[in-house]
Amino acid sequence: MRGETGEGEERIFTIPLRNVKKAPRWKRSNRAISEIREFLMRHTKSEDVILGATINEKVWERGAQKPPSRIRVKVTEEEDIIRAELVE
Repeated sequence: MRGETGEGEERIFTIPLRNVKKAPRWKRSNRAISEIREFLMRHTKSEDVILGATINEKVWERGAQKPPSRIRVKVTEEEDIIRAELVE
């Protein structure tokens, strides 16, 4: 993503959330949001990650105890800011 001039590059990631199952049941969706943010920081090498509302809605769709096991996100980079939205 670095070195791209103009509007920015788009990439699609499938983020596994299976490690969230090790958290207490009532914390799982909170942990999933943290895992998504950490994954994107690690793979885009940026500290500024903005998650879209669609990602939050998808993770919390079935409540705090049952987040999805994986999620697909589209990532765009504008300057040093990383924006992530749900693919679907």
